[in-house]
Amino acid sequence: MELPKLKKLDPTKPKKKKILLLADDFRLPSGIGTISKEIILNTVDHYDWIQIGAAVNHPDAGKAFDVSKEVRETTGIHDADVKIIPYNGYGDRNILFSLLNSEKPDAIFHFTDPRYWGWLYQLEHEIKTTYGTPIVYYSIWDDLPYPMWNSPFYGSCDLIMGISKQSDNIHREVLEQNEFGVYDYDVEDTTKNPELEWDEVITGYVPHGLNSNIFKPIPETDELYQKYYNEIKVKNKVDFVLFWNNRNIRRKLPGDVILAFKHFRDRLPEDQKDNVLLLMHTQPVDQNGTDLRAIWENIAPECKLLFSEAKVGAADLNAIYNVADVTINIASNEGWGLSSTESLLAGTPIINNVTGGLQDQCRFEDENGKWITFDDVFSTNHTGKYKKHGTWVRPVFPSNRSLQGSPMTPYIFDDRVNFEDVADAIQRWYDTKPDIRNKCGLDGREFCLNDGLTSKQMADKMVEMMNFLFDNPKEKRPRYTLSKVESVTYKEMGIV
Repeated sequence: MELPKLKKLDPTKPKKKKILLLADDFRLPSGIGTISKEIILNTVDHYDWIQIGAAVNHPDAGKAFDVSKEVRETTGIHDADVKIIPYNGYGDRNILFSLLNSEKPDAIFHFTDPRYWGWLYQLEHEIKTTYGTPIVYYSIWDDLPYPMWNSPFYGSCDLIMGISKQSDNIHREVLEQNEFGVYDYDVEDTTKNPELEWDEVITGYVPHGLNSNIFKPIPETDELYQKYYNEIKVKNKVDFVLFWNNRNIRRKLPGDVILAFKHFRDRLPEDQKDNVLLLMHTQPVDQNGTDLRAIWENIAPECKLLFSEAKVGAADLNAIYNVADVTINIASNEGWGLSSTESLLAGTPIINNVTGGLQDQCRFEDENGKWITFDDVFSTNHTGKYKKHGTWVRPVFPSNRSLQGSPMTPYIFDDRVNFEDVADAIQRWYDTKPDIRNKCGLDGREFCLNDGLTSKQMADKMVEMMNFLFDNPKEKRPRYTLSKVESVTYKEMGIV
């Protein structure tokens, strides 16, 4: 493989800011790890990075790695500077203050569910008053109703970038209803250099983006395409493949996917039933999900179902998307849904549940043909208010919304689809002529390229917003605040 040429150093270029990243280890294949990697690789020409690389029982815990050389070879950025400290969990006070003292980062950037960051928010006042280090959050929230208990978390941040339009709306609404100041980067005139108050939070929309040079259409003559075409279609004697690429956990509804596929197959004429296959790239048994083989053997034994259990590289995964005819994601809660974006970039159409970030990838339009913006009045389309959508998707609207919760997250809608509606969506793609289906998939790729769903576009928007934060520092955080307390007598309190 030919490596990119290193860019020459520019002696006039100002010193880069250093960012401390708190997220899944970017070398790991989790969704958070994947996006963390794209963020780092696409911003190393602007920032130096040091990461506390989180994982459960991290095999490299206690070590530290300078991966600058590898990043330079990958990106061609001559002065790329990236270090990683593997860690069991998401960090703690000791390692944070050690790095604030030794590395002196210009910002703390954290990414994933706020429940993992309780320790960070508890230290927010000390961080701001002692070091003056701003906190940046790349944030997900899967669904309504507005999570008011998150207001202290959101209010602790200086900049929140919402992964989905729904998330961005949630951040602004929760902050405003709890009397925090909000500076909406996507609405305000950013050329005016505002004087931001210490408790004002900058918000904006930065959708997930993936590498469009890795996930892309490839010719049928490609070696990897031929490999997976033979393994999936030729070996199993099928013409139509429905692809599901997710972890086997409850909210991903893998059992409903199998049930919907069975229902779709049962409708087909007898001579077509054995020409369709469900491909599931996942672990068939997971304690956080279910036993998918048991579902298959007892609920849908007549169906052709192929499990892809081995971890594969991005190029191989892209080839699988290219061989597949349709990719499906009907998760009942989904912050974004990377498999849908990967599929569209590869030119393969999708089926999406209309929930969370999945709905951003459907490109719903309002009555005037404008892409809906999920503003303060309209925060989600899971009610089915708007029906017109991109050609590359068959959206499935939730048939019911159940209010679920736990002590840490007291309430959130669980948007569940009817498996029969999913079967209808599969049927519609199956009945679409292959050349039209391919054209729809390519339309989806163009949508991703034009509307910010590539890793470079994601990174460019992040750099733009973070530089705005650096160029417009908020007023100094007071070390303490005074509250006036009115004195009353025992008699006035009703105490005799």
